[in-house]
Amino acid sequence: MKRNRCTPEFKSQIVLEVLKEEKTMNEIASSHEIHVNQIRQWRKAFLEQMPLIFAKENKKADQMKAEYENQIENLYAEVGRLTTQLSWLKKKSGIKE
Repeated sequence: MKRNRCTPEFKSQIVLEVLKEEKTMNEIASSHEIHVNQIRQWRKAFLEQMPLIFAKENKKADQMKAEYENQIENLYAEVGRLTTQLSWLKKKSGIKE
């Protein structure tokens, strides 16, 4: 007996259909020719994995914030170096402020 391989998109479509609760799980299983236990497994996996989606978003935001703060710190350091160099050059050249 050959197993059917379902795409992630198809599985998502089925789980969304289940979550809408417009049809029973048995009706959905029959209409898509999938065993109801398989749909239960997909729904369970989806519900368990759902919080990870939001964790990834937060991780990206935290990473962007860290990169931004690092960039600001580097710019302030550069401004400090340039200010010091300018002061030194003014002192050496005899230019008064």
